[in-house]
Amino acid sequence: MRFLEKKVETFQEYLRAHRDQIKLIILLVLAAGSVAMVIAACVLNFHRALGLLVISLVTAFFLVWDWMMERYGDRVWEELSPVRELLNRNWFWIRWAVCVLLLAALVSWLVVDTAKQGSRQLVSFAGLLVFIFLIGLFSKHPLRGSLRTLLWGIGLQFAFGLFILRTNVGLNAVQWLGQQVEIFLSYTNEGSKFVFGESYTDHLVAFKVLPILIFFSTVISILYCVGFMPWLIVKGGFLMQVTMGTSPTESMAAAGNIFLGQIEAPLLIHPYLSQLTRSEIHAVMTGGFASVSGSVMGAFISFGIEATHLLTASMMSAPASLAIAKIFWPETETPSITAASGIKLDKGESKNVLEAASYGASSAVVLVANIAANLIAFLALAAFLNAALSWLGGMFDYPQLSFSLICSYLFMPFSFLMGVSWEDSFIVGEMIGLKTFFNEFVAYERLSELIRNRKAGGPEYVDNVKQYISVHSETIATYALCGFANFASLGMTVGAMSAMVPERRTDISSCGPRALISGSVACFMTACIAGMLYIPDPPCQLFLDTWLNSTHVANSTQLVTCCTQLYNRIIGWYGGEISR
Repeated sequence: MRFLEKKVETFQEYLRAHRDQIKLIILLVLAAGSVAMVIAACVLNFHRALGLLVISLVTAFFLVWDWMMERYGDRVWEELSPVRELLNRNWFWIRWAVCVLLLAALVSWLVVDTAKQGSRQLVSFAGLLVFIFLIGLFSKHPLRGSLRTLLWGIGLQFAFGLFILRTNVGLNAVQWLGQQVEIFLSYTNEGSKFVFGESYTDHLVAFKVLPILIFFSTVISILYCVGFMPWLIVKGGFLMQVTMGTSPTESMAAAGNIFLGQIEAPLLIHPYLSQLTRSEIHAVMTGGFASVSGSVMGAFISFGIEATHLLTASMMSAPASLAIAKIFWPETETPSITAASGIKLDKGESKNVLEAASYGASSAVVLVANIAANLIAFLALAAFLNAALSWLGGMFDYPQLSFSLICSYLFMPFSFLMGVSWEDSFIVGEMIGLKTFFNEFVAYERLSELIRNRKAGGPEYVDNVKQYISVHSETIATYALCGFANFASLGMTVGAMSAMVPERRTDISSCGPRALISGSVACFMTACIAGMLYIPDPPCQLFLDTWLNSTHVANSTQLVTCCTQLYNRIIGWYGGEISR
């Protein structure tokens, strides 16, 4: 036994001494196996393996890029120093030349595109300018905002939207991604069916929607543990940092909000929170209000909201939140965390994947309980307010008075400025009010009801009440509602961040209300750009689809049904334009 024990100890010492070489050999074997697997899949069926090939190439590119930058990044930066000095000497003229060229290109594009699509895009563009003007007018320090941050923020928004909504490559890529997300989320049904039984769909929100939060939170926790999520957030934060000129902390927090919630994103930069300026705190909070977390997004997708638009809205709102935040509360202090000092994100406290999965599932229980309680409380409160206001309005022969009606008139100007048609702007304004005063779940539940009514093909009006809105208005509403900007989230964010850094409680509390407004306006800006870029399928395409389907009908009755569906689809999509 002693002899065997010495042999084992010798073997362990050998493994420790050659740990790096063994790790390299294992990685090379895994890489070779992955390459062989991809090649074999492409040989068997290239079309079927196209997705695997693209994912493999993108992963290999970024792995090689990270290795090259870690090894030769400093040398490349030194070699580029003459170019950087030249740019710094002429930066003033270069900056204004680029701004003038971009503005001329945007105006030219609007003129040409508006001539093809109609004047509603001009309304969305005017709304974008109005929102920026109002933010600048009521800024904490007017005329001290960063023009570079604003222009680059809008530019990144527009570039994301243009690539996704106006190019076949971008649209197909995001649609494919959205389909994969929907398929991925459908696996939650297996757990729900096992726990709640076959009839779990009878209780849609409790047993089908909310379990998605637990599943998605588990996946996010695993990705965070293996290091993929910090790596992705660093890449997104670096892009905004170098283009918009924002600090590393606020850039990383804004990138984190694409995937995480308004509480989890500040945890990414928890060690640096005490050193942030008030403008940086305001920017971090704004990013949380201007987007939704990945788990909550999964719940909205289960409502029937278009996954493509939710994913696009999350990406577009990140630069928008920084652009608006740095205008509404410009930087007047000197940030202590700069690009030179750097910022690092850890992989969390979980030691392995199983612990991360367990932690993600258990931590989501609190979120699910809070959402369920808030839905019960806020929907009951909304019903009570509607009944009380109806009773009060009845005293003056106006029983239709309700909280929803007040919201529709209060927020209707904002929805119209985003590009929503006049007849739909009151309904979209109502949803914005529900989201602001209650929460985004209530608003998206209302939007999903409108989507279901449109797809059902029923009458547009029942008892003078509009039953659905156009697809264009639905799309703008999806972007405008995609954020945590409501008063309940304000209390949660202020309380959570104050607990992280109690010594900054006063600064956090003072930044909260302004951050809430900034987050709402960032969502409105994203909706404006979506209104400028999004074009529903033309009626001729709808006719073609329906006609192709009608070639397989067996009798005239089915043909009449098919044509009736076509009529309902066109009225549902373009009812406002036809009525005018």
